[in-house]
Amino acid sequence: MIEIGNAPCSWGVEFANDPRNPPWRQVLSDCAEAGYKGIELGPVGFMPEDPVVLGDALAEYGLTLIGGVVFRAFHDPAQWDDVMDGAVRTCKALVAHGAQHLVLIDSISPRRAPTAGRANEAEQMDAAEWAAFRDRIATVARMGAEEYGLTVGMHAHAAGFIDFEPELERLLDEVDEKILKICFDTGHHSYAGYDPVAFMKRHIGRISYMHFKDIDPKVKADAIARRTGFYEACGQGIFCNLGQGDVDFPAVRQVLLENGFQGWCTVEQDCDPTLDVSPIDDARANAAYLKSIGF
Repeated sequence: MIEIGNAPCSWGVEFANDPRNPPWRQVLSDCAEAGYKGIELGPVGFMPEDPVVLGDALAEYGLTLIGGVVFRAFHDPAQWDDVMDGAVRTCKALVAHGAQHLVLIDSISPRRAPTAGRANEAEQMDAAEWAAFRDRIATVARMGAEEYGLTVGMHAHAAGFIDFEPELERLLDEVDEKILKICFDTGHHSYAGYDPVAFMKRHIGRISYMHFKDIDPKVKADAIARRTGFYEACGQGIFCNLGQGDVDFPAVRQVLLENGFQGWCTVEQDCDPTLDVSPIDDARANAAYLKSIGF
């Protein structure tokens, strides 16, 4: 059985202390009103870390907590304490609410943001830097899997150092599958210049969790042609409503069904909180589109 959830990033929530964030209860209310039965935690600290407070609110809105994301600078050894702080707090929150999915994302790097979507121009780590980076990811993955009993998935993300398909596949080759699966994001894979459906067919056995995101092909083509950076492309609306971009969601659904995928697929329509957007309207439209194609 495939279930559809949503995430606070669809309301522009990327960082816990951003003053532009909507109230956390509004996000829960909107998510439920738009027809979703599950939601992600968002950046740890956005929602209350008191299990009683958050648990009561989830129950009030009829929502299941699906998982949580550690979106921090795995690429920067000087930020290791911050990475571990986010990881431990996220793990504790997930366990407290019976959530299963711990998602690891290397956050946006100033070294990578200018070349998002352009693999041939992106700066690469040398062998020693890569090995240390890989080991930091593996350390958090092992902690999540073995100490907290979570399913840990690596999520490729534009403008980080796990962005392009060869980087994700290299990491998967070098880290034990027992501790690290894939949280597969359809939109970021398209943004990076690769075919999401083809990747899914090759790696479906290791995909434990899905993020549904779509990419506006016109904005993407313009961003590549003009060498637009990641943040600018977000402001131009590169992440569009599902079904309006270049991701073939009927084919995504078919791969999932043919391989007996069960569990959550979470809508993540990253939006710029400074733009005039209506997250609840987008959430409703995305739910309606997924229903229209059989989800």
